[in-house]
Amino acid sequence: MNPRKYFKVYIKFLHTSIASELEYKTNILIDLITSILSLIGSIFLLSIFFQNDGSIAGWKFEQALIIQGIYTILNGITNTWFNPNLTEIVKHIREGTLDFVLLKPIDSQFFISLKKINPSGFLEIMLGFLLLVYCIRINQVDLNLSFLILSLITISCSICILYSLWFFVSTTTIWFVKTWNATEVLRSFLYIGRFPLNSFSLYLRIFFSVFIPIAFITTIPSEVFLGLAQLWKILLEVIVAMVFLITSRKFWLFALKFYTSASS
Repeated sequence: MNPRKYFKVYIKFLHTSIASELEYKTNILIDLITSILSLIGSIFLLSIFFQNDGSIAGWKFEQALIIQGIYTILNGITNTWFNPNLTEIVKHIREGTLDFVLLKPIDSQFFISLKKINPSGFLEIMLGFLLLVYCIRINQVDLNLSFLILSLITISCSICILYSLWFFVSTTTIWFVKTWNATEVLRSFLYIGRFPLNSFSLYLRIFFSVFIPIAFITTIPSEVFLGLAQLWKILLEVIVAMVFLITSRKFWLFALKFYTSASS
């Protein structure tokens, strides 16, 4: 794999998507307003849980906002890259256009995962970062090199895990064609990532750590921001992210063996 070649291809994808989005400039303003209202609604919902008590499972409202900020960033990444591309796998298989993807002199998973970009998702990512900056200020987080490195590592791992989950579900389209309901169920579970994992019962914490790793996606990065994360948790998240990425790759190559070409 030539990294320089793939970088150039991705820049072309990005340029094409932005040019297409700018054809409808009003949509950008509407998406910005929608993202702001969605974030306000999420913060309001979160505040309801803290009305009767100043904290939940040891988390104060100001600390829980960090989870909301990370969730907003990850949701923006989902809307920018994962949702526009991975939901298209159904279309490729139904219409037989996956044949053309496989014939291109480029890795099929790269093409499937990154061809389309929804630039409006960048607005949500920016709002998430602004919320994190605010949280860092009110929680008086010590900004040092180790904090920045660990934050970058854990958020990167969260992105990898989130991508792998979406890719797993989308890849099953090769067998089941319609997986829209499954993606909606996955999205519903990911909504839970807006709340501290410790606020749930023991059985739910186990479920959201093992089967759908919500703990690794939002809670552990949030603990890093607060200086509460233990080293073993960070190492475990790195391992989980690597396992998910490698497994999703192998699962894609395995699934392609069962793909029936439209031309055959």
